[in-house]
Amino acid sequence: MAKKRTTKKTPAAARIEGYIAGAGEIVEGRIADALEENFMPYAMSIIMSRAIPEIDGFKPSHRKLLYTMYKMGLLGSQRTKSANIVGQTMRLNPHGDAAIYDTMVRLSRGYEALLHPFVDSKGNFGKFYSRDMAWAASRYTEAKLDPICNELFRDIDKDTVDFADNYDNTMKEPTLLPAAFPSVLVNANTGIAVGMASSICSFNLTEVCRTTIELLRNQDHDVMSTLIAPDFTGGAQIIYDEKTIRNIYDTGRGSIRLRGRYIYDKSANCIDILSIPQTTTSEAIIEKVIDLVKGGKIKEISDIRDETGIDGLKITIDLKRGVNADKLMSKLYKMTPLEDSFSCNFNVLIGGTPMVLGVKDLLNEWSAFRIECVKRRTYFDLHKKQDRLHLLRGLEKILLDIDKAIRIIRNTEEESMVVPNLMSGFGIDEVQAEYVAEIKLRHLNREYILKRTDDISQLEKDIEELEAILASSRKIKNIIIRELSEIAEKYGQPRKSMIIYAEDIEDDEVVEEIPDYAVNLFFSKEGYFKKITPQSLRMSGEHKLKDGDEITQHFESTNNTDLIFFSDKAQAYKAKSSDFTDTKTSVLGEYIPSKLSFDEGENAVYMIPTKDYSGYMIFVFESGKVARIPLESYATKTNRKKLANAYCDKEPLAAVCFAQDEDTDIVILSSSGRALVFKAGDINSKSSRTAQGVAVMKQKKGHRVISASVLSEGMLSDPERYRAKTIPTMGQLPKSSEQMTFGDQ
Repeated sequence: MAKKRTTKKTPAAARIEGYIAGAGEIVEGRIADALEENFMPYAMSIIMSRAIPEIDGFKPSHRKLLYTMYKMGLLGSQRTKSANIVGQTMRLNPHGDAAIYDTMVRLSRGYEALLHPFVDSKGNFGKFYSRDMAWAASRYTEAKLDPICNELFRDIDKDTVDFADNYDNTMKEPTLLPAAFPSVLVNANTGIAVGMASSICSFNLTEVCRTTIELLRNQDHDVMSTLIAPDFTGGAQIIYDEKTIRNIYDTGRGSIRLRGRYIYDKSANCIDILSIPQTTTSEAIIEKVIDLVKGGKIKEISDIRDETGIDGLKITIDLKRGVNADKLMSKLYKMTPLEDSFSCNFNVLIGGTPMVLGVKDLLNEWSAFRIECVKRRTYFDLHKKQDRLHLLRGLEKILLDIDKAIRIIRNTEEESMVVPNLMSGFGIDEVQAEYVAEIKLRHLNREYILKRTDDISQLEKDIEELEAILASSRKIKNIIIRELSEIAEKYGQPRKSMIIYAEDIEDDEVVEEIPDYAVNLFFSKEGYFKKITPQSLRMSGEHKLKDGDEITQHFESTNNTDLIFFSDKAQAYKAKSSDFTDTKTSVLGEYIPSKLSFDEGENAVYMIPTKDYSGYMIFVFESGKVARIPLESYATKTNRKKLANAYCDKEPLAAVCFAQDEDTDIVILSSSGRALVFKAGDINSKSSRTAQGVAVMKQKKGHRVISASVLSEGMLSDPERYRAKTIPTMGQLPKSSEQMTFGDQ
């Protein structure tokens, strides 16, 4: 009976069968264990194999693409269709064709994202500075490797780097490229992994090579003396601050301010923007300028358009008559992405470990990597020459008696005995005998053998020189220095980014020109706001209001003033009077919760206009506690629109009012009918907006404070009768003949 044939299952197959068998089961376990088992391997894969570049300056996706193109013979040859390259790269790259083509686009000359592109492209490859200029499909474009890739693959076939199996173990691919220059700093590289990121700005090739040479000669070399500043392909201006640059060079972290470059065309009265920061796009700038013009914040511009063409980036801004172009650009630098920051984070994989390194440390790591490459190349060449010399030594012995060699071969009956007979006849080893036995009959002449043996002396000199190189670190460094000098001379190009010094920039604060004129501000109980000029107010009738609504606040102010609206959810919202259009009493006005984007269910309860943030906010709570907060606590240096924790939310708020100074009288009314008058200065001022305040008016059980207001003339017939001598106190009941009228300002 035949035995049943069994096949050994792979671990992956067994694991899949386990998943299928356990489908639908609920298994209890610690979530921390599940995260460690499933998420951590994913995170490590992203860090190690996708997002963080290595010391050769490439991520795995870049390296796989370039090596595929190298093996396709696209270094120095004619271009081929991009689709062919993408298809071939899929043998190394486990990702889809779209991801591979995206990588290729970003490395191309046409995309213009790199100072020294690695892909020589033909066709529409889009532009890095445009969001809407999409690249053509891979079947329409062509590409080959740029000549600078000769330096990336220099001696890659001489065992300079390690090779590993691809994802299906059918091919070998390099783990690193033996880059002959520090490409890790020459071309910009960014990536976001899990829990970490990398953002490396680009530097000028000539400056990088010169700096590396100086560091190889002297480890105490000041990097900033030869590597002036980064160099961006967009050509934007770098706002140079020595302290900031030195910090980036030392730590690998920091932020570099960039701004676009422009020229003013006086004849056409327009500004031409010719370069923009690396971190933005022309569409983002144009959209922001249009928003500012529509919002009335910039009034000097009559038109803006994108005139990018074959000559490169160009954004044209038409100016109104009499506009100062330089002042307008200073304003645009402040208010648009025309000035932006490039955040540096020099995070690189060194020996499989993510490390954030400064420029000097990064160049030292590259130098150590390159020294190892040169050693391996030299060792490879040495063994090749030693093997060649060994063969020629055997050939030299044949020269002594060619006829004897022929006679041995002719008299040998079996082919397998030719090599042993030659070995015994001339005293040579098997390798030498095999080499002699394979010589063609036409080459068995004295001239051929003499020519071959003439190479022996040269090989001996070469071997001696190679051994001397391996024995001397100084000679290895000199080789690297010579190669770097040649690369800088051959591929170096002038800086693209201009350097302007921070101290030379007039950093004037951009003040929006807001017309200032007298206005009347009205605020209703339901949260409606109106801004009305005095002339319009004189010509208007009664206010139009919703049923049940009433005007609770009226201020005479100006158009150039700040407004603070307090809500019933302990938040404050800031606006400017100029943000609202002039209106009339015959309209409802603007609903503040909607205008200022209040949270859902939040209502406006009080408004205060101010220019200098002097005075105090008085918050009266139903329990009888009162808090006095300086209005300056609501002033902000940034243009914040919403302030959380505007006052204490520990208990219900009864009323809000504003005290101009400490002598301002405040009157409180309780549901029990009692009233109390006190000065704002009787309450200690608190710097914290969330202060709970102090007890001012005692409440009987079941009663609460129902309103509060600044005491105005005629509100009480005898205010002193209600004034508190000490607090807290119950307050006084009014006389039967006295009528109290409460109302807000």
